[in-house]
Amino acid sequence: MSAIARKVLVCAALDGLILQPLSTKGQRPFQPITIRYGDSSISSVPRDQVPDISGPDSSFEAFGVIGLITVSKLSYLITITRRQQVAQILGFPIYVVTGVAITPCSTKQEADESIRRTAALLQKQISNDSNDDAESSDEDVEIHRAGIDEVEDAVVDEDGACPTSPRSSVVEDVMRRRGSYGRFAQRWFSKSGWTMDQRRSLGLSISAANSPAATEEDAPSVSKISMEEEVRALNRPTELLPKLLRTMQVFFGSSRSFYFSYEIDITRSPSQTQKSLQSNQNAPLHHQVDSQFFWNRHILDQFIMAGQDSIILPLMLGFIGQRIFTVDSEPPQMDEAAAESLELANMPASGSLPASPPKGLTRASVDLRPSEKKCLITLVSRRSTQRAGLRYLRRGINEDGFTANMVETEQVLSSPAWDPATPIHSFVQIRGSIPLFFTQSAYSLKPVPVIQHGTESNFKACKRHFERLSSDYGSLQIVNLVEKKGVEEPIGSQYQLNIERLNKDLSTENKIPFEWFDFHHACRGMKFENVSRLLIKLKGKLEELGSTTRVNGEITQRQAGVLRTNCMDCLDRTNVCQSSFAKHMLDLQLKADGFDMTAQLDQETKWFNTLWADNGDAVSKQYASTAAMKGDYTRTRKRDYRGALNDLGLSLARFYSGMVNDYFSQAAIDFLLGNVTEKVFEEFESDMMTKDPAVSVANMRQRAVELCQKRVVADVNEEIHGGWALISPNRANVVKTWPMEEVVLLLTDAALYLCRFDWDLDKVSSFDRVHLANVTHIKFGTYITSTMAPGHMDEMKNVGFVVSYQPGKSNVKRTNTRTLSTNGDIAPSSTSKTDDDKTQLSFANFFSPKAKSPDVRILAFKAPYMDSSTAVAGAGGRQQTELQQVVTICAEVERLALEAQLRKEGEDDKRLMEKCEIISLQEAKRNTGLLEQLGHSIKKLVWA
Repeated sequence: MSAIARKVLVCAALDGLILQPLSTKGQRPFQPITIRYGDSSISSVPRDQVPDISGPDSSFEAFGVIGLITVSKLSYLITITRRQQVAQILGFPIYVVTGVAITPCSTKQEADESIRRTAALLQKQISNDSNDDAESSDEDVEIHRAGIDEVEDAVVDEDGACPTSPRSSVVEDVMRRRGSYGRFAQRWFSKSGWTMDQRRSLGLSISAANSPAATEEDAPSVSKISMEEEVRALNRPTELLPKLLRTMQVFFGSSRSFYFSYEIDITRSPSQTQKSLQSNQNAPLHHQVDSQFFWNRHILDQFIMAGQDSIILPLMLGFIGQRIFTVDSEPPQMDEAAAESLELANMPASGSLPASPPKGLTRASVDLRPSEKKCLITLVSRRSTQRAGLRYLRRGINEDGFTANMVETEQVLSSPAWDPATPIHSFVQIRGSIPLFFTQSAYSLKPVPVIQHGTESNFKACKRHFERLSSDYGSLQIVNLVEKKGVEEPIGSQYQLNIERLNKDLSTENKIPFEWFDFHHACRGMKFENVSRLLIKLKGKLEELGSTTRVNGEITQRQAGVLRTNCMDCLDRTNVCQSSFAKHMLDLQLKADGFDMTAQLDQETKWFNTLWADNGDAVSKQYASTAAMKGDYTRTRKRDYRGALNDLGLSLARFYSGMVNDYFSQAAIDFLLGNVTEKVFEEFESDMMTKDPAVSVANMRQRAVELCQKRVVADVNEEIHGGWALISPNRANVVKTWPMEEVVLLLTDAALYLCRFDWDLDKVSSFDRVHLANVTHIKFGTYITSTMAPGHMDEMKNVGFVVSYQPGKSNVKRTNTRTLSTNGDIAPSSTSKTDDDKTQLSFANFFSPKAKSPDVRILAFKAPYMDSSTAVAGAGGRQQTELQQVVTICAEVERLALEAQLRKEGEDDKRLMEKCEIISLQEAKRNTGLLEQLGHSIKKLVWA
């Protein structure tokens, strides 16, 4: 059997993990390789030299290798243990991953134990599958389906077993399962919730806990003992490692979002794939795929570098679904098609293409008239790896012109057998976040978008984005669905202004039309059928762009461009409109083949609407962790109060996921794609937050320094000696506040400038100018401002300095009232001690033991961490440490201050620098507030 022949045998051997293919000579894609313990070498071995493995639980069969991850010096191999065929393209089967195994590779003992338990679990699953349906094979059985955030917290039935029903409806997700979208909901709603959570804490127990046959004795793939041994073996592995492994299990396996094929490239259009099959028959599959949609590229790096092309299996994140439908060139005008509609009514709700007719319906029972023809529609959505992530954590655009939630959706019309003589039509659309720098808070049901950075920075990134789209797709048509009034209007207007400015530099034929359709206003009162107004406006443009047609291997017509559709999230409104555009193009394609769908009875709506609704749900779950809103209209073309109530439930579920689940999931996604190093988990453990790796912190700080130099230093005679981005209290004359903020320090030959910067707007909020002649003392050393995490208490990395100075008329303070920054009160530069000044200093002294008397003021600075998780290649040379940076700045300030004071006082042996602790570790522990401890504990409880 060819499907089984492509399986890979993963077994524990004395010399390491051996991936022994069962395929015969010449079959793709796997060949034997060996991964040896304690060594990074990967080498091929002849099949006859593979050690003999005995025992029923010493090995398990896998359908492919996803990749290898390494965290805290521990390596884990991720392999596919369950799959389901969902489609066939050009005669080749397409699979979705439904289960994975994560096998530790650091020691043989752990690998043996994990493999034994995985094998036992798979045997139980296969046995149960066989009992349920003797006709079904192990790879075709569908296990419980849930979203990325739902699987870990799936609600069990009354008997404690996880249900095995196919894809559930949105109503079931929200109502029947009582909103089980997170760990806390699972604990409260399920009587076995706490037991399942205890099993989770032991390691890789998701598959065991969620399998239909799981019992209390089923142990995780990595036992608690082995996990504890790993922790003891290393100095300090991340505490989040078990959570990461659980996330991998859910992300790759249970989410049902990753698709693959052994023979063909699914990241490109079938017309391109067909040509590639003819010209690149011997080229490895991973060389053929589009890197933008190759999701496991980074974690396959070790196999790629070792030249093991035969086992490299590219995965695509997105959606693939198919439907067979019947068209009639001479349709009956009465309801004589009831018999034919029976076939459609019996088709499964999932996106899979059945291998045989539904039960109770044979091919003979639905005879086709001479005027009838069967067609196959295939829908493929491909999610980009660029600026990938989750709602609210990845919005807008990055400096390279890539936008969040970028998805290419292709609708393909063909014959069920993919007959080359029958025209194959392909229509492509794209969606993506508004190409501006903006953010939205996850702590609001209707968050206000905040545009970041300057107008010029936004325009440059937007221009780069559309240049790339024009190069990839040709002509463009923008469809903007955000509101023309309310909180969405400013970002929509800025988007439109950027396109108008961009079009001024383009020729007439290359200009980008911008259609702004206020979806909420046009469809108010749940009248979603008003989307037809947009279709009428764009009908001419749609037909002008056309679609791609291939006959007998030759392209007879090529799509001239694409529609780029967006709303705020590029999910719900976008789904409704894209399905409307796709339906119009399908009608045109069928009409070109001699079938007028407008003359047929309304039997085509259900299968088309269901297919697009499933696509919308998949894209939505991958970005927002829930099914799509307005899905009832997409499925039925009707809207009522039940759909509105369902959308309310989904809004609450998204709100919960955005606050609780998404932060760590985003860190895991960035790590898997190679955007960050494993240090991201140490940073997450410290701050319970994730940073955007697409934003170059170094570039952002350099721009801020340059802008401050232009805006702040008014005297052209002042020579600038340096500028640095540092951490400082958000008030003057104290050494610690909660929170601290990032500022810019400028140093000239005359003065020192502390610039408080609005990083969202790229503007100077305020600045304090201290004349160097007034500097009295500089001390540097340990500067601990938090004791919430080990990284915060590292005395070698947490260093800073304090500059003391005498108040005087030569010191200046300026505030930019046009900024939106609200940094709180800053101590006045006047020498008089007002009541407000005394009150502020008294309040500061309460929290800061280092606050000075009003006679001497201070400016405190802490060095930001030099190393981060952002995986950017170094420019060469050794990076400066935090202490080295602090000493360099202090020495320069001292030199220039002494020069200014020598000219004033005539002294020649004065020293200002002193090494001493600013806030010691013991002092920081004593002064850590209860509120700060409570806040971090709650964050850790919820997010980690």
